[in-house]
Amino acid sequence: MLTRFVLIQTSHAGNVGGAARAMKVMGFDDLVLVAPRWPNVLRREETIQRASGALDVLERARIVDTLGEALDGVSHLCATAMTPRDFGPPTRAPRAHFDGLVGPSADAARAPAGVAFLFGSERFGMRNEDVYRCHACLSIPTDPHFGSLNLAAAVQLIAYDWRQALGGFGPAQADAPRAAADAQSVAGMLTHLEQALVAAEFLDPDAPKKLMPRLNQLFNRAEPSDEEIHILRGIAKAMLQAAQQTKR
Repeated sequence: MLTRFVLIQTSHAGNVGGAARAMKVMGFDDLVLVAPRWPNVLRREETIQRASGALDVLERARIVDTLGEALDGVSHLCATAMTPRDFGPPTRAPRAHFDGLVGPSADAARAPAGVAFLFGSERFGMRNEDVYRCHACLSIPTDPHFGSLNLAAAVQLIAYDWRQALGGFGPAQADAPRAAADAQSVAGMLTHLEQALVAAEFLDPDAPKKLMPRLNQLFNRAEPSDEEIHILRGIAKAMLQAAQQTKR
């Protein structure tokens, strides 16, 4: 599904770079700027720095003069505005609205061909006439006493919720499970460790009690890897060497 982020009359170059970065980490790259303050905003140093590597998004971005030019291929428009309008599209939380568009209960036959998210100027937000042409007005739930969001932060939140609605990426893959050392390796390590404990006079061979069986159970629960067995045997070797030097 086509997904586009539209920044209207953006006044701070850094926010353009921040928005590009926010989009890229969520897998989106269709950015359109409508009448930005700086005609060369996509090439400004602050923009590039704040993009933090999302240069491909900036390279693909378009600058247009009017909102209408930014909406080709889009059939569903979502405004983002903190201030509810007395007249205009319904105001909804992003996740609730997205569930209605692409969630399990959504009508697949009525799914939009493309969705655009509109963000207004940092100075005065979205104009009423731009909000009125949208199908929904998304209001990010915030502390009612302080709802001021940076433009790039708002893009990040909307991009995240929309990506989750589309299925998400899932958590980062964990490392492959490590293989536990075999019983023979563990037994050899325990023998080596027992020799070291005796040399260090921690274990009395004439009265061992249940120290080694308890250590055996401990290592069985830990399921050490071959590399960890090598480390433990290295420790045992160092203990034996230290004990021999002490006796000289």
